[in-house]
Amino acid sequence: MSDEDGYFGESVAAAYDESLADMFRPEAVDPAVDLLAELAGAGRALEFGVGTGRIALPLARRGIPVHGIDMSRAMTARLRAKPGGDAVGVTIGDFATTRVPGTFTVAYLVFNTINNLTTQDAQVACFRNAAAHLRPGGCFVIEVGVPELRRLPPGQNAVPFRTGPTHWAFDVYDVATQAMSSNYVTVVDGRAEYEYYPFRYVWPSELDLMARLAGLRLRDRWEGWTRTPFHHESRGHVSVWEKPAG
Repeated sequence: MSDEDGYFGESVAAAYDESLADMFRPEAVDPAVDLLAELAGAGRALEFGVGTGRIALPLARRGIPVHGIDMSRAMTARLRAKPGGDAVGVTIGDFATTRVPGTFTVAYLVFNTINNLTTQDAQVACFRNAAAHLRPGGCFVIEVGVPELRRLPPGQNAVPFRTGPTHWAFDVYDVATQAMSSNYVTVVDGRAEYEYYPFRYVWPSELDLMARLAGLRLRDRWEGWTRTPFHHESRGHVSVWEKPAG
């Protein structure tokens, strides 16, 4: 979920693609698009949290009709301005609850975006919304990390993931509520600037239960888009839930 008035407004949108340049490289994009195009087949694809079109645009170039839901007008304006941006339908709204016309053969959430829904109720609603958009036999796909709680030292709740002379970044976990946040401190001209992004982390088994509540069943789970087997040391997963046919 993107919130124009909050965490995904103009200041974030203006630098989003550049700040995540590695995620726009073909080796990061192509395997995801390959799998999603295969699941879409001759049908339509629906992206929850379409953003600036990192996945939606190359998927549309494969000939797949793509529609996206996002709350951020600033992010989706970047999508529209890109070559082929007019081929992707966009609805402004909360992807946990916003409905769009028609049915789809695949709905998907990539790059940990399910965690942007900061309550369990919202995450459950997201699964139900996906199921309501899918035709029988259609699939809901989520790419998300496995919570790295094993990296927490006893008595601590923060895990750094980036350090440097002028930049620090760390995640903070609340294991009682599954609330977490990513925190960034940057020193500019001798002055510290701070950014904070709230999330709710979620376990694979918890996602499976949410899927069951929405009438979906787990079909596949891999470590990533290249379909490497998921195992106990995997730091993330791509999971596919299917809406039963008939």
